[in-house]
Amino acid sequence: MEQELWTIQLGELDKKMGVEVLEQSANKVVARMPIDGNRQSLGLLHGGAMVSLAEAAGSWAAVIHASSMGKVAVGVDINATHHASGLNGYVTATATAIRLGRTLTSHEVVLHDDAGKRLCTARITNAIVDKRA
Repeated sequence: MEQELWTIQLGELDKKMGVEVLEQSANKVVARMPIDGNRQSLGLLHGGAMVSLAEAAGSWAAVIHASSMGKVAVGVDINATHHASGLNGYVTATATAIRLGRTLTSHEVVLHDDAGKRLCTARITNAIVDKRA
């Protein structure tokens, strides 16, 4: 089967959050966003912003994998544990494949700040489905 090359396209939320893609493949996606502009009312990096970045990175990796089969990926589960919050600089998400199957993918996403401190660990599962018209 001919492999389809899928390049990450930022969505509206990604653009609003200032997300940048640094590396992309089915096995690993690395993306980052500025903490500035993504804080909650106490001045800390918003936990929801971290989960959104984690979901984007894991889903992009799943879609790259699915595109090689002429299919797409849709999220079915995400969970996250917040370990700390960022104060300034960037938060970087690294989504690493746990399993790339024919019907499901799972990725672990580790988010860290510029100093390398782990802020959040997430796991995302995506279903591989046929493209819809």
